[in-house]
Amino acid sequence: MGNRLTRIYTRTGDTGETGLADGRRVAKDHPRVEAMGELDSLNSALGLLLAELAQARPDCPGLSELIEVLEPCQHRLFDLGGELAMPVYQALDEAEVTRLEQAIDRWNEELGPLQNFILPGGSRLIAQAHVCRSQARAAERRCQALNAEEPLRPVGLAYVNRLSDLLFVAARMIARRQGHAEILWQAAKKAAE
Repeated sequence: MGNRLTRIYTRTGDTGETGLADGRRVAKDHPRVEAMGELDSLNSALGLLLAELAQARPDCPGLSELIEVLEPCQHRLFDLGGELAMPVYQALDEAEVTRLEQAIDRWNEELGPLQNFILPGGSRLIAQAHVCRSQARAAERRCQALNAEEPLRPVGLAYVNRLSDLLFVAARMIARRQGHAEILWQAAKKAAE
């Protein structure tokens, strides 16, 4: 593969616009750029989660399955960002959504039904998985905002939605594999009258 980036800075964005791959120039706060930025933030957070999972794996081999499921998600998020940057480009297909659903179903079967609301925490890994989940929801909101203005392919919207579900279940799986109790939400106690 040849060089894709020969220069990191171009000075063309100094006035608050950026170029899309199809040649259009749009404001840096355009909904398309906002959606791409949220996907990039999610991908970065997911990279951190994967690095921490890999570091913890020697002490907890059960984390290997999570790495195997989550690693391809970074690539698919990059593909989705490419679809946003190049509106005629189509990289994602329904098989990717199905792959996430199958992992969710498999993990949920192991976990059993959720009895209460849970809070992010219990370990750094669990909390990082929840950070990724919340960033996936933010990316989904940005993609839906763009979709309201410029329709997107349904498969991309479904992928981000399913990824946030996967990350929620992944946080629960990390807790289970690490032997941490989930932190259950507790309603505020009513003051005695």
